[in-house]
Amino acid sequence: MKILIINCSPVRDGATQRIVDIVSDNLSSSNTIKKVCIDDYDIKLCKGCRKCHKTAKCFQNDDVDKLMAEYEWADKLVSVSPSYWADIPGQFKVFIDRCTPWCNTHEPHAKLSKGKKGYTIALRTGPNMKECERIISSIEHFHGHLEIESIAKIGFTSIEYKENLDNKLNEINNFCKIINS
Repeated sequence: MKILIINCSPVRDGATQRIVDIVSDNLSSSNTIKKVCIDDYDIKLCKGCRKCHKTAKCFQNDDVDKLMAEYEWADKLVSVSPSYWADIPGQFKVFIDRCTPWCNTHEPHAKLSKGKKGYTIALRTGPNMKECERIISSIEHFHGHLEIESIAKIGFTSIEYKENLDNKLNEINNFCKIINS
């Protein structure tokens, strides 16, 4: 299987990236893994013009097509997102907004290959799981419009620093077993 793991945070060395690395290290060696960070891509804001509803393509020239090529490459997508004010980071939300050309709510629309599977991991600094559920819901909603089947999800609370993940390793490893299956 080809698995894309996306760090939905612009922070490349924090707790979110540590989860990305743990997941990558714990997936079967028979998989081909790619790791990306949303901050690796130059993504412009959606202008709301809806031209893409007629053309299935955005008029802006940036890296959205490049990141969508990674989505197309993958059989499985693992999105790892922290909470920024109780939801996904703005950079990832901008990417989602710009994926309107691939959204299945209008014709014509660009399409990813069928059969893709999605897995979501959310984390937040506070103790309430409700924010993780909101992040997961946002990502699963996005996957739904791209016709990516959401398979599994997990949330972690009280994660402010990478070190806070030390007592979550068993949970992450068990989640990797689901991705590997």
